[in-house]
Amino acid sequence: MSDGRLSVFKTYKLYVGGKFPRSESGRVYEVTDSKGKWLANVPLSSRKDARDAVVAARKAFGGWSGATAYNRGQILYRIAEMLEGRKDQFVREVAQSEGLSRSKAADVVDAAIDRWVWYAGWTDKIAQVVGGANPVAGPFFNLSTPEPTGVVTIVAPQESSFLGLVSVVAPVIAAGNTVVVVASERAPLPALSLGEVLATSDLPGGVVNVLSGRTAEIAAPLAAHQDVNGIDLTGADEVLAKELEVAAADNLKRVFRPQAVDYSADPGTHRLTAFLETKTVWHPTGSLGASGSAY
Repeated sequence: MSDGRLSVFKTYKLYVGGKFPRSESGRVYEVTDSKGKWLANVPLSSRKDARDAVVAARKAFGGWSGATAYNRGQILYRIAEMLEGRKDQFVREVAQSEGLSRSKAADVVDAAIDRWVWYAGWTDKIAQVVGGANPVAGPFFNLSTPEPTGVVTIVAPQESSFLGLVSVVAPVIAAGNTVVVVASERAPLPALSLGEVLATSDLPGGVVNVLSGRTAEIAAPLAAHQDVNGIDLTGADEVLAKELEVAAADNLKRVFRPQAVDYSADPGTHRLTAFLETKTVWHPTGSLGASGSAY
């Protein structure tokens, strides 16, 4: 066999609504490794791409938030299974993107897969942790239960292109939200490849939408979008985070501010609860046939 065959380069695309569009603008930008070597051309998302992603996320929200917590856990675990089967690809992309040795990149990918399993296990338990029965005066049951916030924009971590990405995306969808992810501008390849895994898993299209491009250019219209209910500013620098938070205030979005994070540490439950609301239901005691009133 001849060694002179041409290499088949991977074409990276956005992941929106369960499909793989190119940017509607037709623009791309070059992604390089830590040494400046060219890796790929990836889509440079536009404001229109951002709006399309929000439409897809909103369309998917009813079905995803209405699914049982157990079913969401099964789907998240299935994603972990599929990541395990494509581990070599992600190890290569993480090593190139973050300038890590192959062994260190393998540790990062293993941790990311374990993180999916962690959150898969929490989907049907978080309600027991943050919900409860409240003591009230009178012949009533008073129950508090968590509900997802809605459509959440996530500005993914810039440096931790895969473990950090999983650590911010998995808890938000585990809680029943749908998301629009602005991938790391410098290292978007693992995020775009994650879209390929999600598309072939049991996750409904639109639950996760992945955009690549200039972080500030994509995040600004999403922060101001009236149909976005929350925004995670983890991957925004100090100046951009302030601008996005001001824009998010226009429709009282729930905001998760950037903070120093060790993604290798125990993640806890704070990201699971960051985009949950509390519904309180009153129900009269001794009248099991009566319907309660929610406030």
